[in-house]
Amino acid sequence: MGAQAGKDILLKIGDGGAPEGFTTVAGLRARTIALNARTVDVTDGDSAGRWRELLAGAGVRSAAVSGQGIFRDAASDAAIREAFFDQSARTWRLIVPDFGTLEGPFLVAALEYAGEHEGEASFALSLASAGEVTFEAA
Repeated sequence: MGAQAGKDILLKIGDGGAPEGFTTVAGLRARTIALNARTVDVTDGDSAGRWRELLAGAGVRSAAVSGQGIFRDAASDAAIREAFFDQSARTWRLIVPDFGTLEGPFLVAALEYAGEHEGEASFALSLASAGEVTFEAA
């Protein structure tokens, strides 16, 4: 994957319909996607050379997304605010050009609003995976 503009990463929220429709949430100016996997240590006295051994595929996986920016419109602001106050897992889609698409249920873990006296109102958002996240390569 070559260099690309960060502005090309898209964050979309599902509408809960069948089939699920997605809407681009906001004009995010900064984004971070973190994929994590905990390891399960199975090292014992018989481990070769006393090197640590890990059990493949046994750890808990998680994804976290954070971003900050400005809302595109009142509807996207309302969708995120509703997801936060309901604390219900909504389906989110993250599109990273030339890499792929992550999709799955996320909870809005944090939502912050800020504003400058003579500037636009902005927000910061943190999402935490709340179930299986799928990946489809670009």
